Amino acid sequence: MRMRRLIVQPNLPPELQGLRKLAMNLWFSWHPDVTRMFQALDPDLWEQTGCNPALMLAELSPERKEEIVSDAVILEQIRDAERALDDYISSTKVYSFKLDRPIDYRIAYFSMEFGLNECLPMYSGGLGVLAGDHLKSASNLGLPLVAVGLLYQKGYFKQYLNIDGWQQESYPDNDFYNMAVTPVLDSAGTHFSFDLPMAERIVKVLLWKVDVGRIRLYLLDTNHPSNSPADRAITAELYGGDGETRIRQEFVLGIGGARALHLLGLWPFVYHLNEGHAAFAALERIRQTMTTNRVPFEVALEAAAASTVFTSHTPVAAGIDLFPPDLVERYFKGYMGALGLSVADLMALGRENPFDQGSPLSMAVLALRVSRGVNGVSKLHSRVAKRMWSKLWPDVDKEDIPIGYVTNGVHIPSYVSKEMADLFERYLGEGWIEEPDNEKVWSRVHNIPRDELWRIHESRRERLVIFCRDRLSAQSKARGASPADLRRIRDVLNPDALTIGFARRFAPYKRAGLLFSDPDRLYRIISDKNRPVQFVFSGKAHPRDGQGKELIKMVVHQARSEGFRRNLVFLEDYDLHVARNLVQGVDVWLNTPRRPNEACGTSGMKAAANGALNMSILDGWWVEAYDGANGWAIGSGEEYDDPLYQDQVEARLIYELLENEVVPLFFERGPDGLPHGWIEMMKNSMASICVRFNSHRMIEEYMDDYYIPAGTAHQALGENRYARARELSEWRKRVRSLWKDVQVLDVTESRGDRISLGEYLTVRASIRLGGLGEHEVLADLCHGRMGPDSDQMIDKSVTAMVSVGKSDDGVARFEGTIHCDDTGVYGYKIRVVPFHPFLFDPLSVNLVTWG
Repeated sequence: MRMRRLIVQPNLPPELQGLRKLAMNLWFSWHPDVTRMFQALDPDLWEQTGCNPALMLAELSPERKEEIVSDAVILEQIRDAERALDDYISSTKVYSFKLDRPIDYRIAYFSMEFGLNECLPMYSGGLGVLAGDHLKSASNLGLPLVAVGLLYQKGYFKQYLNIDGWQQESYPDNDFYNMAVTPVLDSAGTHFSFDLPMAERIVKVLLWKVDVGRIRLYLLDTNHPSNSPADRAITAELYGGDGETRIRQEFVLGIGGARALHLLGLWPFVYHLNEGHAAFAALERIRQTMTTNRVPFEVALEAAAASTVFTSHTPVAAGIDLFPPDLVERYFKGYMGALGLSVADLMALGRENPFDQGSPLSMAVLALRVSRGVNGVSKLHSRVAKRMWSKLWPDVDKEDIPIGYVTNGVHIPSYVSKEMADLFERYLGEGWIEEPDNEKVWSRVHNIPRDELWRIHESRRERLVIFCRDRLSAQSKARGASPADLRRIRDVLNPDALTIGFARRFAPYKRAGLLFSDPDRLYRIISDKNRPVQFVFSGKAHPRDGQGKELIKMVVHQARSEGFRRNLVFLEDYDLHVARNLVQGVDVWLNTPRRPNEACGTSGMKAAANGALNMSILDGWWVEAYDGANGWAIGSGEEYDDPLYQDQVEARLIYELLENEVVPLFFERGPDGLPHGWIEMMKNSMASICVRFNSHRMIEEYMDDYYIPAGTAHQALGENRYARARELSEWRKRVRSLWKDVQVLDVTESRGDRISLGEYLTVRASIRLGGLGEHEVLADLCHGRMGPDSDQMIDKSVTAMVSVGKSDDGVARFEGTIHCDDTGVYGYKIRVVPFHPFLFDPLSVNLVTWG
């Protein structure tokens, strides 16, 4: 018998219909007044429903609804919030910041996960939360962006610990009809779906939408009744299953996501791939260009790659998705065959060495090959990524490999406490939300009275202690704790103690156990009755990460040991709700990754916005942020060959910082009872960090450095039925065939091998162009001080040379000038690369001649 389905919606009185509208747009998640309003409707139900306003409205009792309808104050709050949302949406603006004319094209942002709010559990950690912040700032800035992801029936796992402290995972089903997600409807008013051919079968894909302020996020879902159980499970779990599950997910995300956009009538100019998971989207874009415009693969690749941006978040090879040839053959034989290509062609695009027939397809390598705009997520990560992928650019100096960086930022209003937000509005003005990257706005932090800032900070620490006790009680009850154990939890943590937070994914390289290298020394630090110190830990290990689970177990056992029970806690099931409470209440945010394995990290930015001070290894974003007056650096950015020795050294540094700097500064009070030095450092931290490490600034940099060049390239290459893309493709073939004949013949200097400081050295070079025109090459002087290695250049600078003539035999003369502005041994070399006006970066062609 066929099961008939119907949707039962919450029965809200007319006066409360505005609540439904507010609950279904995640705009509420960065407006604390609205979140507080929802919470006040029924505080207990708010907690029980996981801070999910859509679910809470569905479960409000009829009696409570009647009470709300009769409460004039609450009704006015609802009307005010609804008006504010309507005004925000209706005042849709066109992004025009610093542009001669507003951009008139759309950007498509693809990500495997989106961490927007705890009420929509479609994220595992930093990658998803970063994607969520990207959408929120894009909304505030009026960026013409549409986002694409997957809708997971079970999302990421819920964590709980057994009696021994070992992580267990549960996968409760998500009820989409009680979340801030709605079906996309077709012209007949039914749930929109489309057919996606995959591995010689058809997979039905449903389409859902999430409103993030002004931004629309589309989510793909394969849990369609007509699909097989295996295909329905494609979008069951985030990062679950085996390699075959992963290639299916990434097929749906990339190829299905790109098709969905076009079925909706959306034709973005720019594709942004947030990690390599979405690389197949560029492949589908190439297919669409080929079939719609009847152009060959090479031409479509030129057009698609020129307007595709790839952001890498992975500093280690182990984090890259790799698919063996037989698996790729199974899922792409028909797809590639329809284009007149083979799976071997796809494998060549996705292998470091295209000729290594046995190596797997790397999603990161594929993304690098189909994107001309590539970036890491911090300055240091860019350097690591260049080293990691240097084999793809064998003739290019590592520092010149075309992988730039846009350091991550956070959407500050989503994480700052209501009390701190009110304080900012009083002393910084409303500009702290509208212009979070305005230095003048954040300099006003120093105008906040010490006592007000400290009073708010202390109140948030006290709330954190209450939150931890409540959470620990719930955890303990779930494990069947005795009444005596539950009573002891009431004494855990001290609202007046220096509170240090450590919360993140429990991957081994993040070294959660480093703090416990010397338990006796740590005990002496936390047990001082006059200067009490306490730690709050939280985080998940990947279900298949045994080492990460061992670290969690170790922390839990340490927290249960005598002497640590009141000063150390581990909170289960780390999510955005737990994270928000932690960053709003701790005094210090501790971060101990093994440098240089932290691509960026953003939790410390959120803590800084709430007045917490960072104490971190100089890795990721902290390399750029630390200035000596806004927190503490553990070490000086050293990198070690011996990890055990590194752990010993850096554990000692942590203890020394706590004993000699952090703890004394916190407890050093003035006559008014305030820690003046600590508060000054809090202000320095907020003023220096918030202005730079926010997602508003991040979006601006993506616009300037990636989206605008990519959009311009799309417009230029697509004109005249891709005439310029054809031209660029033919030019690339011609240059590759002729480049072997390009040579630097001779080099002359205007002076000898000794020159005075401040003088100029003119360098002339004769370059055989091998059939190319002088307008088709760039000649550069690469120069700088020489290091101890005779071939190593320090602080290399690049100065363009100019053409000063060409002889009949194809030899061109170039000239350039070096300003000798430093003493010591100086060196230079001449670099010749191909040039075409439609190249994103000349070095991306991977042809270089040195002389």
